[in-house]
Amino acid sequence: MSRLAQTHGLTDIQQEILSTVRDFVDKEIIPVATELEHRDEYPTQIVEGLKELGLFGLMIPEEYGGLGESLLTYALCVEEIARGWMSVSGIINTHFIVAYMLKQHGTQEQREYFLPRMATGEVRGAFSMSEPALGSDVSAISTKGVKVGDEYALTGQKMWLTNGGSSTLVAVLCRTDEGHPEGTTPHKSMTTFLVEKEPGFGEVRPGLTIPGKIEKMGYKGVDTTEMILDGLRIPANRVLGGTTGRGFYQMMDGVEVGRVNVAARGCGVAQRAFELGVSYAQQRHTFGKPIAQHQAIQFKLAEMATKVEAAHAMMVNAARKKDSGERNDLEAGMAKYLASEYCKEVVEDAFRIHGGYGFSKEYEIERLYREAPMLLIGEGTAEIQKMIIGRRLLEEYRFQG
Repeated sequence: MSRLAQTHGLTDIQQEILSTVRDFVDKEIIPVATELEHRDEYPTQIVEGLKELGLFGLMIPEEYGGLGESLLTYALCVEEIARGWMSVSGIINTHFIVAYMLKQHGTQEQREYFLPRMATGEVRGAFSMSEPALGSDVSAISTKGVKVGDEYALTGQKMWLTNGGSSTLVAVLCRTDEGHPEGTTPHKSMTTFLVEKEPGFGEVRPGLTIPGKIEKMGYKGVDTTEMILDGLRIPANRVLGGTTGRGFYQMMDGVEVGRVNVAARGCGVAQRAFELGVSYAQQRHTFGKPIAQHQAIQFKLAEMATKVEAAHAMMVNAARKKDSGERNDLEAGMAKYLASEYCKEVVEDAFRIHGGYGFSKEYEIERLYREAPMLLIGEGTAEIQKMIIGRRLLEEYRFQG
């Protein structure tokens, strides 16, 4: 266990889970990650290993076959997994957002039907808000769900689905206008639908097409796709929570969990970059001594370690706040913003420490350098986080004139 990013006050069970995950990362992920990433290959064996460890059911309540662990435990596991290969943490993240949304907002029937199979990894989750022309403006969603008898017909195009091909359950945010008079706030006319499908690409069920994977700079291995809905029929009992018009709030609750996850990923990638940088600095010699003995390099290492420590502390605080049942959008936004920015900076400093070798695909830091930018935009851009933080601060510190 490293000196940095320790978490105090963990139970024996939490420590045991983290130790098991770290051991799995060191033995099963790090040795193969760069090779799989360069081939953009889905990590099937790693995913099977995660299933055996029970990680797909980590936060699912015990009554549904999960481990019933906290968001903090989950975030610390994500930190460890991202330290090995960030793409693997993406495979479980969207699964967990959907499981969390079902646990918090699903009907009893929906929870009983999906959660036990999600806990084993038999059902794999993805969630879908974004659209090709949407960006950060969720209120402008145009994918529609129209009531037809006792079903809904969904039509539209979705974008940036993590696990779009490999998932079998997608939580999809659509606009539903029935029962909402003209002029209703856009947020109040959105509904989350639970869409079941076959894994794979092409037309995976009538009215639902998953085109091939989107080619990306980094974050490879995990499949990122579009989703095309063309009159897809969904029964009314697959409206999350059984009531239309609640979709925006359900999704935002899930995104808070997702933002803690992205912060944890940033912490994990930054830790790995620091490990690579501090190790290389002690092996590489210039001017007759290891470069770690040059003050310029020591300054970099000092800054990197401080950023790793600060990001970890904010991520842990955001997770603990959510676990306590309190509102954590401010803390989650701060943690996601800081951890992703610091991750980019720590990775770049490790890249600089490697010199010319950092540019070589033989060295792991090259992969991290391409992965870190995704964290700046995933689960809401840095600019969106700052808007959220600013608005919440003005609520908390309202001027009493």
